[in-house]
Order: sequence, then C-alpha cells, then structure tokens
Amino acid sequence: MKVAVFRPDDERLDEAVELLESLDVNPVPDPMLAVHPTDETPRHADFVVLTSKTGVELADKNGWNPGDTTVCAIGERTAATLREYGYDVDIVPDEYSSRGLVAALADRVDGKSVEVARSDHGSDVLTDGLADAGADVHETVLYELVRPNEAGRSAELAADGDLDAALFTSSLTVEHFLAAAGDRGVRDEVMNALDDVLVGAIGAPTNDTAREHGVRVDVVPDTASFDRLAEEAVARLHDEPNDEAQV
Repeated sequence: MKVAVFRPDDERLDEAVELLESLDVNPVPDPMLAVHPTDETPRHADFVVLTSKTGVELADKNGWNPGDTTVCAIGERTAATLREYGYDVDIVPDEYSSRGLVAALADRVDGKSVEVARSDHGSDVLTDGLADAGADVHETVLYELVRPNEAGRSAELAADGDLDAALFTSSLTVEHFLAAAGDRGVRDEVMNALDDVLVGAIGAPTNDTAREHGVRVDVVPDTASFDRLAEEAVARLHDEPNDEAQV
C-alpha cells in the first residue's frame, strides 16, 4: 500500500518515512513545503508564542532572547525544540492546535501583550482568538512556506489510481497538493481518485481546509501529531478497503 506524506524535506520527512515503513506500508515522500527564512526575530512581549520546530530554530539562529516573557509552545514537538535550544517553556496546551492554545491562554492574556512568531501561513484562529480574549497581539513572520517546484509525484499516482492514502499535515499541504495536481494537468482526475484514497488530516484546521476544497477526510486523530495520524490511518488501511472508508 502506498501512502503519501507531504512534510518538508528535512528530518521530519525522514522520520515520517521511517515510521510508515515500520507500519508495513510504502511511503511516497512528496514534500509540499519549503522554508524561506525572513531573518526576523520575535519581539519582546508578556507572552511569546512559537508554533513550530522550524520557528524555534530560526528564532534561535537570529539571537532571540525571551528574557522574562512567558514562553508558549503550540505542542510538545515545539516545546521539545525550545528546551533543546536552552529555552524554558511555560505553557503547552492540552490540545496541540491554535484552538487549544487560545483556550489555554484565554483567561491569562486580557490586557497583556502577546507576540505570535510563526510562518506566513499561520491560522487566524490563533491571533483572532487571542485578540478576542483581550490581548494586544502582534505577529512576526519568521519564515515563508512555498511549494517546491518538483512537488506533485503523489498527485500523479492518485490520478493513475495507484495511491492508497494521503496524509495532510497542514492546511497548506492540502492547497499545495491540489495546486501541484493542477500544474501537472491532473486536478480533475485527482479529485475523482480521492474518493478511493484514504485521506488523513492532522487536525481540525487541516480537516476544514480539505473539506472546503471538496476533499473527503477519513481520519483526524485526537492528538495533532504525525505519529498518531500515520498510526490511525494505516490501521484503517489494514482493517478495511478504501472504498468502504466513512466520512
């Protein structure tokens, strides 16, 4: 069984491929994101929010010093990277998502300044939610996410009926996958073929984006991590034929 994975072409893709191989499926690595740093650094604020491993690495490279700020990580992977680089982590939400982080901070940020440091494609759910909670929110773009020119191998496989599952790890991977299909002239074929492909989304925002584009989603793990997404999707593949997958 062939399972497409769209993580950036770094250790995250290597780890995803290794995990899928351990689950007895054939990974189809098809990076849909490439990182272009902006060389910006998070501003000082009462609370600083980091939303990715990449953001932490770039902030550290540019000499970020949080001082006495309350440091927030959107999930354990981001928190682990912060600790690896010697930063203290004060808040990690129970739900690793923008919604989860808003819920964790809502009662603490009224009248406070909050710096959100992330990519240029961050969800408005986080910034709007914090602003609605009374925070003075500023966003710094640490890096831009672009679609690699070579992306789209998995779309061609899907169009040929030769893909069993696709694991989307952000809203942008959904959009870039469909754009790559369009560039290769197979978007219509891919949209039809996805009815027979098990589709996984790492969390609610990615699920919402897929559905907005007409893509049925079969698997959304309770915890927004690639490991959980892959494990649950592959379990579904082993347990039932693709054409019996339920919405």
